[in-house]
Amino acid sequence: MNPAIGFLAVLAVSAATALISFYGLRISRTTDDFYVASRSVPPWLNASAMGGEYLSAASFLGIAGLIMLTGINGLWFPIGYTAGYLMLLFFVAAPLRRSGAYTVPDFAHARLASPLARHVTSILIVVIGWFYIVPQLHGASLTILTATGLPSWVGAVAVMLVVILTVVAGGMRSITLVQSFQYWLKLTAMAVPVMFILLMVTGATGTPAGGAPAGAEFFPDTDPASRRDLYGTLSLLVALMFGTLGLPHVLARFYTNPDGASARRTTLLVLGLLSVFYLFPTVFGVVGRVFLPELVAGGSTDTAVLLLPGTLIGGLGGSLLSALVVAGAFAAFLSTTSGLVVSLAGVASQELFGGGIRGFRIAAVAAAVVPLGLALVTGSPALAQSVGLVFALTASTVGPLLLLGIWWRGLTDAGAVAGMLAGGLLCLTAMVAGPLLGGDSPLHRLLAEPAAWTVPTAFATMVLVSLATRGRRNPGTARFMTKLHVPERPHAVAGQGR
Repeated sequence: MNPAIGFLAVLAVSAATALISFYGLRISRTTDDFYVASRSVPPWLNASAMGGEYLSAASFLGIAGLIMLTGINGLWFPIGYTAGYLMLLFFVAAPLRRSGAYTVPDFAHARLASPLARHVTSILIVVIGWFYIVPQLHGASLTILTATGLPSWVGAVAVMLVVILTVVAGGMRSITLVQSFQYWLKLTAMAVPVMFILLMVTGATGTPAGGAPAGAEFFPDTDPASRRDLYGTLSLLVALMFGTLGLPHVLARFYTNPDGASARRTTLLVLGLLSVFYLFPTVFGVVGRVFLPELVAGGSTDTAVLLLPGTLIGGLGGSLLSALVVAGAFAAFLSTTSGLVVSLAGVASQELFGGGIRGFRIAAVAAAVVPLGLALVTGSPALAQSVGLVFALTASTVGPLLLLGIWWRGLTDAGAVAGMLAGGLLCLTAMVAGPLLGGDSPLHRLLAEPAAWTVPTAFATMVLVSLATRGRRNPGTARFMTKLHVPERPHAVAGQGR
């Protein structure tokens, strides 16, 4: 790719993001605008914004890279990502919106009447958010290095500067418009190059540059060393499905819906948007296995989406398609990072800065600086796999809190705190010890993909400790549970908007 074209693509998407955020600043006036967009975002707009922030570096670059590396096994990631929204649709979306909370710690406090549960949840949300931001910045560094030849740190710094500008300008109201735009940009950036690539590789427009390797197959056998066994598949699906329930930037979106019914419609729309999008990284991965096998040998499969259009099509057309992909990739980093920063700012501002718009803005800057520092001093592992570990941590902590808090009256503050600490500490220990242990031993497999045992441990701990501390049940639980599960009356919902 021509570095100048790649640089212009990054500049263009950054400028468009900034312009939309400035428009958001014009319509962001109140604290509700900054935290929850005044709970007035319609389902179609919220679904686009949710798709924009959910489709992260792992979705845009990492899925194709995993399919290149592991073949059909890589498809478990988009399946799990999408299935997680089914869990949200059935169990969380509407009750969480009806709770009236601004953040997950707000929900924990209202449900359990416990400052300790609130503080523990706040710490976990911040840690999870930081861990999730770091892979986005690694993806930005990889994209900048591949597309422009500039030092990799430029990508991470550029993303954070644009995100801080966007979030500080208008909070949730502003990034709702930005992320909605970025979803459709990402979909276009995937779909248009795939159409040209399929035309090229099927011979409709000639022979691809360099030709396909002799005897190449579009679905070659997976390398036995990379095959995912039953335990690994189960653990991955548990992490992705239960982890989606606790992602702070996803949950923050439900607070912006007008009511519980709107939250359900939003989730249903997101399922459709995700299903359409994930078709295209799959094609990139399958075609990349055939025409860019050197990336597998070199361990750089995450660059396949960036390199494939230029490699197969070549010339000015290939450069322009590559620039479109770079723009879409950068939009992925911006949208997910901005969603995470605004959700972390909402938590941190209420815990540390007294709430309000000024506190929100200070917290947003603080929420951005720490993961930027972590990204600059750490390496860049496979994007989808690193994000999968974050999902495992979320599934072992916030996921059980929400499911039991919404659906089980017996949950106590002691049970919730004990379960989150048990699941979180076990998962963090596994994440640290797994790479140190190495090898192919059964213990290494358990540590490398811990969700299959850390998530049940978290649930069991919450239940057992709650049963042992029945006297600590919140006296207002029955009233709060009724609020979660009784649909809003139409005239009451209408009255909220006045």
